[in-house]
Amino acid sequence: MWQPQSPTEPPKSPPGVEGAPPPRKRNPGRRFGQVVKLKPECADAYKACHAKIWPQVAKQIKDCNMEDYSIWYDDKTGLLFGSFKYLGYDFAGDMHRMAENPKVREWWEMTDSFQESLVDGATSSEAGEPSWWRSMEEVFYLA
Repeated sequence: MWQPQSPTEPPKSPPGVEGAPPPRKRNPGRRFGQVVKLKPECADAYKACHAKIWPQVAKQIKDCNMEDYSIWYDDKTGLLFGSFKYLGYDFAGDMHRMAENPKVREWWEMTDSFQESLVDGATSSEAGEPSWWRSMEEVFYLA
């Protein structure tokens, strides 16, 4: 029977298993799309704050396994469309960590004041559920 090696010896594979275990595969990710309405009188302020996103907020987004985050604006309808890719393994846990960051909550308070949620019963980004941004279903993607 295979026995673990002493802590002073380099680890050996069990009989019949060659080499080290394969590295954990990177999560291929899940893409998200969301929409919210921007108050027309706040368009310039919203664009200005995102042009100079607070470094703590940008870092927290990345630390919570989100990448390729972008927000699009349609000035005719006032809609903001956000999309990002989530590469982590615990979305709820990462979003909880995001909400624990005081700078992120401050950012949400500021940006929520520029927006109108399209979700019935939503009160703020910080409140969590229901979500401030309306989630959208991805119906097509061509890589």
